[in-house]
Amino acid sequence: MVSPPTRLTAAGLARAIRDGEHSPTEVVDAVLERIHERNDRTNAFVTVTDELAREVAAEAERAIDEGEPLGPLHGVPVAIKDLDDVEGVRTTSGSLLFEDRVAKSDSPFVARLKAAGAVVVGKTNTPEFGLGVTTDNRVAGPTGTPFDPDRVSGGSSGGAGAALADRLVPLAPGSDAGGSVRIPASFCGVYGLKPTQGVIPNVSRPNAFASHTPFSTNGPLARTVEDAALSLDVMAGTHPRDPFSVPKQGEYRDAVNRPIDGLKIAFSPGMGTYPVDPAVRETLEEAVSALERAGATVDEVDPKLGHSNKEILDAYYTMATVRWGSLLETLEDEGFDPLGEDRDRLRPSLVDLIMDAEEPTTREYKRADVVRTRVLDGLVDLFAEYDLLATATCATTPFPHGEEPEEIDGVEIEPYRGWVLTQPFNLTGQPAASVPAGFVDGLPVGMQIAGPRHADGDVLAASAALERRRPWHDAYPE
Repeated sequence: MVSPPTRLTAAGLARAIRDGEHSPTEVVDAVLERIHERNDRTNAFVTVTDELAREVAAEAERAIDEGEPLGPLHGVPVAIKDLDDVEGVRTTSGSLLFEDRVAKSDSPFVARLKAAGAVVVGKTNTPEFGLGVTTDNRVAGPTGTPFDPDRVSGGSSGGAGAALADRLVPLAPGSDAGGSVRIPASFCGVYGLKPTQGVIPNVSRPNAFASHTPFSTNGPLARTVEDAALSLDVMAGTHPRDPFSVPKQGEYRDAVNRPIDGLKIAFSPGMGTYPVDPAVRETLEEAVSALERAGATVDEVDPKLGHSNKEILDAYYTMATVRWGSLLETLEDEGFDPLGEDRDRLRPSLVDLIMDAEEPTTREYKRADVVRTRVLDGLVDLFAEYDLLATATCATTPFPHGEEPEEIDGVEIEPYRGWVLTQPFNLTGQPAASVPAGFVDGLPVGMQIAGPRHADGDVLAASAALERRRPWHDAYPE
């Protein structure tokens, strides 16, 4: 029996299309129908490109009929985060300022997905300019996790995570400057990888060097590790206009079936400094034991990061505030007046974060670099003894919209980012993934698996081993 297209993975769809079990037009029609039937549940999509998707699917079908070479994603639907450009499609960036902006060209990784045969079916929701770890904006409103739409999907790739978990689309890459791939993966029960910095090129303009402080990169989000590796293979590789881009380290898909016998994994739910909800910790302990059964050696040991979670977050905020502040000049260069007549069109939280924020001094900025260096050294020291580090992705499960946690396990935290354990790896540029680890009261929990630079293959191999031992694919809401 042939499975319905919306039940198949990206790799499964690519095989079914090549084998003639499904046609590209059939697949795209099924995906578009499901998006229109279910998007109101979570508000995952901002824009649905029905006409364009059907045109591309018809062209993909013609290529099959005429025996042309097929790419690895031929006919496979993909959704693009509304921060990234798809030629001829609007990119709102979640802002009323760009509500009607239409992209003139594709972002580089989008062009690579298209060249591999993928069919763009729409744009997924994101907070304004991607500045948030939950997803809400004044263009499209909030996005919820499919496990409980009244609760947050995470951010800033929250629309991507929700679209995957609700089986609206099989692939939905995101971007990550502080956890924006991994947090939605955790809260939506899908797989998300922030690869080693530079693996997926980021051709940012007007500042080609903006992605270094803190490190930010695009990354795959998918329902399976194989799908993430497949799309990473397509998106990865050097680009002459990204000064940080690096060559691929082999075929990432090959790592999915690699045994993990002999891998040494350090397990530290809170990295020795972050409070973690006891129920989340218990779920992670159950999940990490599966890695031992798969052949890895697991020791509970904390990295020596040299700073408290608050000090690490403060350093991150210092760096990010400088980076976010450059948005002000970019908007002015594009003809907007963010400090004047356009101020009321921005979300109040964004105004507080950028427009009214006190700019760090040069001394504070350099002091943050020292914190960053100690975090790097602590992780490098750990990776000298262990191949990988397993932690919580988020210290809590998805919470109701607008009710950010102020306390975790009796410890007071900064409510907006104090519950995420993702930022250290944006300070270091090391690869880190969020893998579905289980559930607490029906809500998903993610395990973060990180490694040294260019150990993306090991991260994928361990993720796939956990997936085989504790599969999650039948747990998504119907």
